[in-house]
Amino acid sequence: MNINLKEYQERAVDQLTDKVKGLLELEGIGEVCVFQAPTGSGKTIMTAKFIEGIIREMPKTDLCFVWVSIGKGNLHLQSKHSLERIFGGSPRVSLIEEEFNGGRERIVRNEVVVANWEKLRTKDRESGDWKNVLMKDGEKINFREVLAKTREQRQIILIIDESHIGATAERTNELRKEINADVILEMSATPTITQNVFEIVRVNPAEVIEEGMIKKELIINEGINKIENDEKDSQEVVLEMAFQKRAELKKLFEKEKVKVNPLVLIQIPTAEAGKDKIEAVREFLGKRNIVERKNGNGNGKLAIWLADQKSELLDWISEPDNEIEFLIFKQAIDTGWDCPRAHILVKFRESHSETFEIQTVGRILRMPEQKHYDSEDLNRGYIYTNVQSILVKKEEYNPNIIKHLNSKRIEDYKSIKLTSYYKQRVDYGDVTASFTPTFEKSANEYFGLKGDHTLFAECILNVEKKGISLNIKHYEQEIIADTKLDMKSFDELQGKITPETIKRLMIAGNDLDNMFKQVIKSNLGSFRGVKRSVSPVKTAIYCWFRKYLGAESWSEPSFLTQKIFLHNGNKAIFEKILRESIEAYREVKEDEVREKVKESEKYYNFELPKELFFNDHTDELVEVKKYAYDKCYLGKDRSEPEKNFEKFLDDNSEKISWWWKNGENKQDYFGVRYEYNNEIFTFYPDYLVQLNDGRLGILEIKQLGDRDGSGKTKAKAEALQKHLADQKNKKVFGGVVIEKNGDWLINSENVYDWEKCESGDWSEWKILEL
Repeated sequence: MNINLKEYQERAVDQLTDKVKGLLELEGIGEVCVFQAPTGSGKTIMTAKFIEGIIREMPKTDLCFVWVSIGKGNLHLQSKHSLERIFGGSPRVSLIEEEFNGGRERIVRNEVVVANWEKLRTKDRESGDWKNVLMKDGEKINFREVLAKTREQRQIILIIDESHIGATAERTNELRKEINADVILEMSATPTITQNVFEIVRVNPAEVIEEGMIKKELIINEGINKIENDEKDSQEVVLEMAFQKRAELKKLFEKEKVKVNPLVLIQIPTAEAGKDKIEAVREFLGKRNIVERKNGNGNGKLAIWLADQKSELLDWISEPDNEIEFLIFKQAIDTGWDCPRAHILVKFRESHSETFEIQTVGRILRMPEQKHYDSEDLNRGYIYTNVQSILVKKEEYNPNIIKHLNSKRIEDYKSIKLTSYYKQRVDYGDVTASFTPTFEKSANEYFGLKGDHTLFAECILNVEKKGISLNIKHYEQEIIADTKLDMKSFDELQGKITPETIKRLMIAGNDLDNMFKQVIKSNLGSFRGVKRSVSPVKTAIYCWFRKYLGAESWSEPSFLTQKIFLHNGNKAIFEKILRESIEAYREVKEDEVREKVKESEKYYNFELPKELFFNDHTDELVEVKKYAYDKCYLGKDRSEPEKNFEKFLDDNSEKISWWWKNGENKQDYFGVRYEYNNEIFTFYPDYLVQLNDGRLGILEIKQLGDRDGSGKTKAKAEALQKHLADQKNKKVFGGVVIEKNGDWLINSENVYDWEKCESGDWSEWKILEL
């Protein structure tokens, strides 16, 4: 299956392939590589592509794979289905209970065997004998014996899916012992890192969010205070809020012209009280015409999934425009269940305290279309709960994803009428389809061809005049033949073995394709998205061969094109053309990116958000004067100059109506467009300060020792002045602010010149007057 990986996915696959390849080459067995990737990042896809990659990178190594899930449920069945879809038939994917019930002796080369360890591991408490027929001794060969026979012929890579499951990683330790694999790859968003871990590959959550794969944040009990009816109990309140929020999200999706029906997940207690909760939820939703479909009756907007039901229901519900709006479930839905349209989680009290962590709410993390929308409300997940106290567990890996604290804008806030800038990411540093005409132009210039050619024969003649050989029956590979090794001095052999005879054989098609790809990769220059770039470059080369050399009429056009391109006498010429076309393409790419940015960027009317959300592991409550919100939550990672500036604002609070610490990377925050190194970025100034005299300051704090050697501050400062000049609010001012000798100075010049400051000239910096 041809899957266009995200940039972070490509990087992770390459790292996994390199690290596991290195571990396989070590002596001994059981080396562990941990793969840590956030929920929703595409762990299964990345690991599947790693399997394809390690097979391709180590063609002479005999490998097989055992893919195991831990814990109850049918995650292994979902994994098998996903792997089959990704692989498209090769390598082979087998289910242990279907293939290894006594009829097979070993796992074949490159095969991926999928299993659920929870179903295999049960033993008799008294005797310690295995209970599962696949593992116990008997007349037929068991899976333990299959593994032993497999080890005689090939190396085993054990892949443990969701390896964190189990309080003390007991299941993982059992697996290591019983499978006895050469290398173990543990996959999890929250793995347990122990001393026996040799390698770690991590995916940065910020990159996953930036790519639009998962939601930017999860909000707990948003707007819960809007419900003013004292007669409603807490259970009815959270259901009402979830009902209203779902209706809001549905309208926003319609505004975006996206066919997504947002789903509400309702998790009820597993205890006996769960039955009463189901009936209470049924009654609440029934009053709003949301009912189950039974025997052809009912609108089917409500569904109930219990532990003993088959998982096919979950697959059906996952469709983006499925009619079901509310799903009640009695226990945690299988880890790994993928339902990107799930947007809201209702979690009823099960005890007096409840801990919220990523694994609890992971089912509502994914984005429906793997992108973020113009409406920030669609880029958030929502949790409504009636627990008496909320404890948000610190997520070391992605600490700011769950927001359970909120602050509200002050009531006497008045409109500031600012214009803000925002753009989505549009470029991944890769070569795209627009490369085809650039390659065509470079190749034609080299061979002296005209774009409006009429005869292939004329083009072929010109190409051959430039030294290209087109009459190739076979693209052959040299291998050693008939070379004898003297056994008397075998232990003394070292270095390169000189062959007595060279045999030329036709190279295998897959080897040829790998060589072709490698040549392309080696000539991409500084384009970052290497894997993403290979396919468009291949297409450009194929198109040129078809258009000018008539390759379309050849028996195997792609295969023969690769043969001609890589032929010893031709390769250097085609590589030169490729390098030149890649260099010429940079300007084309820059123009393309600018056009994409124009399509994605927008200017919009900005006001301070009515409500903001925070996490006490990354933000702290600060006691200040004249803040724009009822509670002042500020990031714990603020710089010392920022903290000093906040004290300056506090000391001058009598001149201030309100002040606000701006954020970044969301439309909730105030942004400015700026260009740096021919790329377009968004700059988020640090502070907005509304003064009593009506002026509004937009201020960026700079440390005195920051020399701005790269020129980035200059680009931001000058873009800010241009942005302020275009504002409708003419009382707005701003600039870069620095503390020097106890005074706060501001630079509001249209041209920012830090070199003057380096030479002692501070004439362009004025005292900041509040």
